[in-house]
Amino acid sequence: MSASLSAQRRTKIIATIGPASSSEAQVAALAAAGVDLFRVNFSHGAHSEHAARIDAIRAVEARLGKPIGILADVQGPKLRVGAFAEGRVSLVKGARLRLDLDPTPGDENRVQLPHPEIIAAATVGSSLLLDDGRLRLGIVGRGADHLDTEVLNGGVLSDRKGVNVPDVALPIPALTEKDRKDLEFALGRGIDYVGLSFVQRPADLEEARHLIAGRAWIMTKIEKPQALEELDDILKLSDAVMVARGDLGVELPPEAVPLAQKRIIRAARLHGLPVVVATQMLESMITSPAPTRAEASDVATAVFDGADAVMLSGETAVGQYPVEAVSIMSRIVRRVEEDEGWQAIVEANRPAPERSPSDAIAAAAQQVAETAGAVAIVAFTLSGRTAVRISRERPAVPILCLAANANAARRMTVAWGVTPRPLDQEGSEKTVAEVVAEAVTVARETGFARAGDLIVVAMGIPFGRAGTTNSLRVVRVD
Repeated sequence: MSASLSAQRRTKIIATIGPASSSEAQVAALAAAGVDLFRVNFSHGAHSEHAARIDAIRAVEARLGKPIGILADVQGPKLRVGAFAEGRVSLVKGARLRLDLDPTPGDENRVQLPHPEIIAAATVGSSLLLDDGRLRLGIVGRGADHLDTEVLNGGVLSDRKGVNVPDVALPIPALTEKDRKDLEFALGRGIDYVGLSFVQRPADLEEARHLIAGRAWIMTKIEKPQALEELDDILKLSDAVMVARGDLGVELPPEAVPLAQKRIIRAARLHGLPVVVATQMLESMITSPAPTRAEASDVATAVFDGADAVMLSGETAVGQYPVEAVSIMSRIVRRVEEDEGWQAIVEANRPAPERSPSDAIAAAAQQVAETAGAVAIVAFTLSGRTAVRISRERPAVPILCLAANANAARRMTVAWGVTPRPLDQEGSEKTVAEVVAEAVTVARETGFARAGDLIVVAMGIPFGRAGTTNSLRVVRVD
């Protein structure tokens, strides 16, 4: 393993920005600790707050002189019960509770369910989960405007707690009116990824693609069992994917979540999509300066599974130790990537290339770099797709992505093993010799190569046109 490789952390880190991490100084500290991309959670906060956070990220990016990505995570359809006359009720196992459309405050016998779609789609025998799965109701009867349920797992239920429907595909869109407004705001601020919540079917992505119109890439959050049933078709319409274990862990049995995580990562790798593992990775660090051993193992498992990135949520948004959480996560990732067993797993799990010119070039870049003893792969790209395809091959050397613009470079901050740098290429008529010379210059300036080293250069001929990556060059740095 080359010295340049050992200095690089290939698995990326995403941190959620929030009250504990909103200032420019805090953003800078998190970036210095290892954050590659920041998540802005539109489930909380006003647009003015999000604007200030995005501005802080861009200011730090300019100061550091390296791309930092921004993920705008839209809320999606939040399903909730109504309010109670006393603010809460205690539900006992075996009791009956009616859910109806009446907005009158509820009691132990009934409460509003302001979602006629659930009432229309639910069937006798299916289940409803309340308050992140803490309470479970079984549907024993239904009418045009109500559901009669039996309490299977009891507890205290308070106003407007969430409802999950694990057994039924609901006829509701993935984007609400709030999401549409948030989406236009975020796109206007130049974010790089849109996190699409509660996707159930491919049609949910088609609507989002139409609204986004190429202004950002879509990171599909897999958090519904129904999405697993159409996973391949959903991934075909995605640019990246997130294993969103929060709601997925509510709607699936606990023992099924690790297997679902592995399946989603494997499918994303086959489709050549960056894949993120998220939720509760270092949850105890919201209030503790160190993670549990189980949490450290959870992060390590995601790296062993082949994730492109791991994500922190409450740990950095509202936690007491946001910088420490990022630093420890980075140390865990680095330690795993130094392990010979991890390197063997990476090589064994490399998917076969698809039958396309771009995949052939990507696979060849990895093979040539390994065979020739190159220290880096330099990939010229307009959109970022070339670097993502090479990342899919998990080469044993760093990938230096020379992207056509800042937007394309920022999208690469979530791709495994890719170090992005913007380099104006659009409309260029450079010769092969000029392109190769530019690759050598940037590789030396960024410290990826020294005099006498070999690099592999992936490019498109004619240069500067999208979708034309068709050439490899092995070059010795002078």
